[in-house]
Amino acid sequence: MPSSTTIKLNSGHEMPLVGFGLWKVNNDTCADQVYNAIKAGYRCFDGACDYGNEVESGQGVARAIKDGLVKRSDLFLVSKLWNSFHDGPRVEPICKKQLQDWGLDYFDLYIMHFPISLKYVDPSVRYPPGFSDENGNVTPGKASIQETWTAMEKLVEGGLCKSIGISNFRGVLIMDLLRYAKIRPATLQIEHHPYLMQEGLIKYAQDEGIAVTAYSSFGPQSFLELDMQQAKDAPLLLEHPTIKKIAEKHGKTPAQVLLRWATQRNVAVIPKSNNKERLAQNLDVMGFDLKEEDMEEIKGIDRGLRFNDPLNYGVAQPIWV
Repeated sequence: MPSSTTIKLNSGHEMPLVGFGLWKVNNDTCADQVYNAIKAGYRCFDGACDYGNEVESGQGVARAIKDGLVKRSDLFLVSKLWNSFHDGPRVEPICKKQLQDWGLDYFDLYIMHFPISLKYVDPSVRYPPGFSDENGNVTPGKASIQETWTAMEKLVEGGLCKSIGISNFRGVLIMDLLRYAKIRPATLQIEHHPYLMQEGLIKYAQDEGIAVTAYSSFGPQSFLELDMQQAKDAPLLLEHPTIKKIAEKHGKTPAQVLLRWATQRNVAVIPKSNNKERLAQNLDVMGFDLKEEDMEEIKGIDRGLRFNDPLNYGVAQPIWV
């Protein structure tokens, strides 16, 4: 078991191994969910421009600080740069808008959401913009990853964020980025669950000193409400016989086993729940160890099955082919 509930990032800052993910958290409940998660002990919150709930997330944080539950310095707040703001001159203004939405002076971590540059959409036209431009088309932008990353480095230099990271990058893109990065990415966020283990990518990132965060730790569960056929066709990991058997052996829930499977390998997780009991259970995944035979059994579940692929949403951005 890791000796700490945090990961020391290459930027020198500490990031909690277990955070609260804000993807698909409804606007009308978001502020309360953030507040209640802080009350339950969560200190890391993973947001994004594209989630469309940054104002409400900030309201939950502000209320918790006002009520004396936490200080700002106790929290590790994450946001992400969306694809249509990759042009160098667009990066700082949109980061400042996101900070304003949250009611913050800085982000602890600011992540490039996808290695995809899309045509700029002014926030006054549509925000968050999604994948399509003002005419409803998916139009590529002209910014290289190097242009975008250089602009993100300036955010650190300007005090707008303490660390910068990447998401949905393959190994070859990371190798290229490291050739020119003055500030190395502190984290890599990827889809990671027993159906999609990506062991080689995780080893490469960790060997390079880049911390890994897993999203969609419960596999198809996150994508069922999106009516995604790939998710409907995959057996739920929370009901998988192997996961259930290991959970019963340890006296834990299947969700706790899936989260511990990641954190035991020093991979951070960002589950979410609006259920008070599950909130506590998801946070309590550091107090037990899975056995080596448990880890081997879980390894046998891997299918190389990816759900968060733009192609699965009908978006012609084939980043995983």
